[in-house]
Amino acid sequence: MLKPAITQQPIHDLLAQRWSGRAYDAKQSVSTAQIISLLEAARWAPSCFGDQPWRFVVANQATHPHAWQTAFDCLVPGNQGWAKDAPVLLLICADTLFSHNEKPNKWAPYDTGAATENLCLQATALGMMAHQMGGFDAELARTSFQVPARYQLLAMVAVGFPAAIDTLDDEAKQRETSERSRKPLGTLFFNGVWDQPVV
Repeated sequence: MLKPAITQQPIHDLLAQRWSGRAYDAKQSVSTAQIISLLEAARWAPSCFGDQPWRFVVANQATHPHAWQTAFDCLVPGNQGWAKDAPVLLLICADTLFSHNEKPNKWAPYDTGAATENLCLQATALGMMAHQMGGFDAELARTSFQVPARYQLLAMVAVGFPAAIDTLDDEAKQRETSERSRKPLGTLFFNGVWDQPVV
């Protein structure tokens, strides 16, 4: 299912085609080479001091079913309903300390978000979908995956190939087919001073 963004101005097709789908093909796995491609895209994101604070735990159902089930069990029920068919789940973490001096890195979540978006765009380029989720039990994930205390758990991401929307339940299907929308440019971006619309 294609669901391109309806933009006020033309943007690159890769950006327009990226969206957070929920209908995943449970029968089509993601290869190790494809996963490495996604991670390589994330690796080349910008970061403060080039510190690269992101750490991703990869749970590929095809190669590590126990890790996948562990990640799945951390999701809230609303996400489990559709993520059950996603062949890959990722736990997204950020190092709260700079590696070069062990001082607090307040930009770590920002940088990790950039790395995650790189992964999402690479997924689109490979014909896949990536859906970022905040609905998960971070403490359970920390314990289950033995994530050290210095790392902040930010999100989980489902990755896989799209399937027909009739694989979804009614609630998820309604969300899948709803119109994509964004606030107007002028309410988000300001020209030289706060609240002065750029357009």
